[in-house]
Amino acid sequence: MIKGINHKGFHVVDMERSLDFYCNKLGFKKAFELNDPNGEPWIVYVKVADGCFIELFYGGTGGARDRAEHICFEVDNIQETADQLKKKGVPLEVEISQGMALNYQFWIVDPDGNWLEFMEMNPESPHMRS
Repeated sequence: MIKGINHKGFHVVDMERSLDFYCNKLGFKKAFELNDPNGEPWIVYVKVADGCFIELFYGGTGGARDRAEHICFEVDNIQETADQLKKKGVPLEVEISQGMALNYQFWIVDPDGNWLEFMEMNPESPHMRS
């Protein structure tokens, strides 16, 4: 069912400082960026290893946890995984949809309120091309 962890998302207060830390200090590589529907900068992806990323979200203030603060599990079949979780009584907080990076995803919340994302990779997504 679960293939592995695809990414972990963080809000950042200062994107350049964060990119310096993750890329220059830790040795990861800036992979790609996504803009929001208005064309404003939204997320910078940092590649940790093949198929493994850190999502850096603009606009961090150190405030309350939201969906940007999550872990993502890569799956082979998004519908099958969603169906299996529903059968186990786990409700989907966000139903299956295709994201801006072309991958299919859905979201659940753990008992402590932590957001968990499940994603089926599209071969044409920037994740797979980077």
